[in-house]
Amino acid sequence: MIRTLTEKEFHADIVSKHTDVIGEKLGGKILSFSDEFFADAENLIKPKPPIRDATRFTYAGAWYDGWETRRHNPEDADWVTFKLGVSSAFLIGCEVDTAFFNGNHAPYISVEAVQSFENDNLENIGEEDWEEVIPKTECGPSQRHFFSRDNLTVKNYTHARLRMYPDGGIARFRLYGTVVPVFSKSDEGTLIDLASVKNGGVAVNVSDQHFGTADNLLLPGRGHDMSDGWETKRSRKPGHTDWVIIKLGTAARLQQIVVDTAHFRGNFPQLVNVQAASIENDQLLDLANWDVIVPDSKTGADKEHLFNIEGNFEDKVYTHIKLTIIPDGGVKRVRAFGEIANIN
Repeated sequence: MIRTLTEKEFHADIVSKHTDVIGEKLGGKILSFSDEFFADAENLIKPKPPIRDATRFTYAGAWYDGWETRRHNPEDADWVTFKLGVSSAFLIGCEVDTAFFNGNHAPYISVEAVQSFENDNLENIGEEDWEEVIPKTECGPSQRHFFSRDNLTVKNYTHARLRMYPDGGIARFRLYGTVVPVFSKSDEGTLIDLASVKNGGVAVNVSDQHFGTADNLLLPGRGHDMSDGWETKRSRKPGHTDWVIIKLGTAARLQQIVVDTAHFRGNFPQLVNVQAASIENDQLLDLANWDVIVPDSKTGADKEHLFNIEGNFEDKVYTHIKLTIIPDGGVKRVRAFGEIANIN
C-alpha cells in the first residue's frame, strides 16, 4: 500500500530521515533502459533540479533535462534499471518529477526492486524476480509527485526499476530508503567509516543548512565545489554555534574523526568540536549524555583535519556523534572511523 504525500509531508517524513539511494552523488548508476531517444536516462539521477531552455534543440528534437522516450511504444511500458549507490536498502518512498514535460509526460509510473548481491549487472534476473515497490500510479504534467510505502523493512534491495506507461518523459527520480550495510566477520577489528552514508550513517538533526544540506557530510569523496557540502548562514550573535547530529551505521568504538573543509576557503568554521553518545532512540537526542571526544580545535581552509580519539573514550561504544562548528561556516565531509562493536 502506498500513500501520496504533499511536498512538506514528504520532506518531513522521508527526505529528512532517509537517503536517496540511487542518486548520482551517492554512486547510483543507470544499468539499462528500454529507450532514450529524446533525452538521456542518466538525467533522472542528477543531483540538481531540472531546468528548461525552450530555445535549445538537438538532432532528435526539443532539448529536455530528463529522460524522454519515443512516441507510440508498442510495449506496455518503457523502463530504466538502477544499481543502488549503497550495499542495499529498505525502500521507503520516492519522488517522480515531470518538470517541464507537459503533453509529453509519463501518464503512469511504477517502481520495482530486486535483491541481487551476487550479480551487479542483473544477468539471469527474470521478470518474475522483480518485486513491486510502488504500484502503477497516475502522474500529471510538469509537477512533483511524492509517494511513501508500507511494509518498509520486509526486504532490503540492491537494484530498482522505474517503469512509465506507455512512454513519455520524466525529469528526475529520487528513491529514498534506509541503508542496510553489509558487514562480515572480515570487517571485525578493522577501521571503518561508520558516518559514511554507504555504511548506514544518516544526519538525524541539524541546527541550520541554509547553503548546503547536512546529508552531504556523509557522501563519498571530497566533492567538486562548495555546493555539495554542509554550509550554514552567517551568525550575528555572540556565542553562536551550529551543529549536526549523525547516527552511525552501527554501534562502534571510535578511534579517529576527520573533519574536511575542502573548497571552503573563506567560510570554514573557526573551531570545531565533536561529541559522542550511545542512544537507543533518535527521539531521545536531547536527553543524551554526550562525551566530548574532540575538544574545541582550530580549523583551516580547504583541508582534512584528523583527530585521534584517546583516553577512556576509545573503549566506549557509541551510536551517534555531534559535530559543532564555531561560530558557523562550511564543512565538506565528516568521517568517524572505528571498530564495529558487534558483528553477527
